[in-house]
Amino acid sequence: MNDKCFELPNHFSRREFMHVGFIGGLGLTLPGFLQMKAHGAQKFYESKEGPAKNVIHIYLPGGMAHQESWDPKPYAPLEYRGPFKSIPTKIPGVRFSENFKHSAKIADKITVCRSMTHGEAAHERGTHNMFTGYRPSPAVKFPSFGAVVSHELGSRKNLPPYVCVPNVPNEFAGSGYLSSSYGPFGLGSDPSSDNFKVRDLSLPDGIGDDRFSKRRSLLDTVDGHFRKVEKSDALGAMDKFYNEAYSLISSKEAREAFDMSKESDKIKERYGKNTAGQRMLLSRRLVESGVRFVSMTYGGWDNHQNIEAAFNNQGPVLDQAFAALISDLDERGLLDSTLVMMSSEFGRTPKINKDSGRDHYPRVFSVVLAGGGITRGQVYGSSDAFATAPEENPLSVEDLATTVYDRIGIVADKELMAPGDRPMEIVDGGKVIKELLA
Repeated sequence: MNDKCFELPNHFSRREFMHVGFIGGLGLTLPGFLQMKAHGAQKFYESKEGPAKNVIHIYLPGGMAHQESWDPKPYAPLEYRGPFKSIPTKIPGVRFSENFKHSAKIADKITVCRSMTHGEAAHERGTHNMFTGYRPSPAVKFPSFGAVVSHELGSRKNLPPYVCVPNVPNEFAGSGYLSSSYGPFGLGSDPSSDNFKVRDLSLPDGIGDDRFSKRRSLLDTVDGHFRKVEKSDALGAMDKFYNEAYSLISSKEAREAFDMSKESDKIKERYGKNTAGQRMLLSRRLVESGVRFVSMTYGGWDNHQNIEAAFNNQGPVLDQAFAALISDLDERGLLDSTLVMMSSEFGRTPKINKDSGRDHYPRVFSVVLAGGGITRGQVYGSSDAFATAPEENPLSVEDLATTVYDRIGIVADKELMAPGDRPMEIVDGGKVIKELLA
């Protein structure tokens, strides 16, 4: 017997070591395990639907100030407190900014995380964090949450699994190192516009059903020829896009999911007949119809100047729409199966600047979660008295992502295959925050 001690490579985790022992008992050697790991790591965990059957990610680009929204500091000096008063909420002892009076009334249905933190003060890098769960890397292009959900769980009812409202908001909302076929479906227009029309849901002018069928038959013939002589992700993705487009055109479920005329004026007014309201209303329609992941963006929150005017303009409509969405989902019996997450790339500086605004600040900010297996009516974590740093329970990007994936039914340290046969964990190093779980 060889007296040499065998040492696992230092990148192996305890979980992988235990897995080696287990499969060794089934006759698979360590070299076999390494080969399987390199070429099929995605088989280690099977993703199954969790409490969150659907997700709506409401993204507020620019970096929304937590002091003017979810984490006011009513006892701080004016230069830290800012221009707004605070109001009580349905959670005893918890206050929101006065601009969020509707959300205050449904606070017992949501969880506000006041201790979100990371180290990226640039818009692009912060956005990357909040869409992928990873810090940016020059070597790897990471997939977004929606793309991972699309890859792991697939589509329902001829509907795209991952939809962006109104359009794909940034480069980090895409499929990353995964096939582009797992990327998002963008609407092509805004649901609040009078001439709202979703691309790929109707035939082009002058194309009838017969001509449509002939074109598809011709396309299938040409596609089959090229597929014999070349294999590439681009061809596979294009084939998937064409099939999805045909499915959308022929799918009654898809046409009805995107048809805003099905909603009454009363419900439209409840959400608000504006950009925020109609985007959130459409998001509810999409998850209700079977879309797994909706990424919805609203507003511009990079308020370096005159933050009071900016929030007076955008805050109340966001507040009305968000409160209507949460209440509507709950009334329809959908909130327990739909995880709603509202986030931004970072927060704003503790002190008001010389231009009556606030600057970029990633050290502490707020994220709101609701439904989909998340505890109702609580505040998780806290910032200090001047909103300069987390005071209790700092929440990292990795922990947030791991917890969200857990609610969806995806194990965050499952490895997917990046270019070069390089296995990559869906999230690297995060943990599930048990206090957030219902």
